[in-house]
Amino acid sequence: MADRKVTKVDLPPVDQIGIVVEDMERAVEYYSNTFGWGPFKVTDFEMKEAEYKGKTVDCRMKLARARQENIEIELIQVVEGDTPYTDFLKEKGEGLHHLGIRVDDLHSMLAELAKEGIRPVFHKFYPEIDFGFAYLDTDRIGGVMLELIQKRK
Repeated sequence: MADRKVTKVDLPPVDQIGIVVEDMERAVEYYSNTFGWGPFKVTDFEMKEAEYKGKTVDCRMKLARARQENIEIELIQVVEGDTPYTDFLKEKGEGLHHLGIRVDDLHSMLAELAKEGIRPVFHKFYPEIDFGFAYLDTDRIGGVMLELIQKRK
């Protein structure tokens, strides 16, 4: 058995694939009927006072989630607001936006990543439910953004 490579930052396995879509209904129908993914649970989501590129932003989205064995498929449609998803749509169109990784302690993981020059570009923490997320600037080199998601306790 090969030895595991020693890395600077030890992340847990990828748990989520985030896909930005323009039309939630069309996307759910496509992924369900074409690939058998689902069932998707679609929710409307409003986020207040998230930080994006150093500014406080509010946004509204439609989110659809479905489990495929060990991976969560998350479809994201922006309804309103300035987000990394709206920028992604403008620059690249629909498609794979991020890989999500669940962590136990978001703040300590962000501090560890900062030592390597990796910073969040979009993040929000909800202390009342001990939950948060942070999108990292990893797309500038690797082409795909990583999202850290703190598990609810």
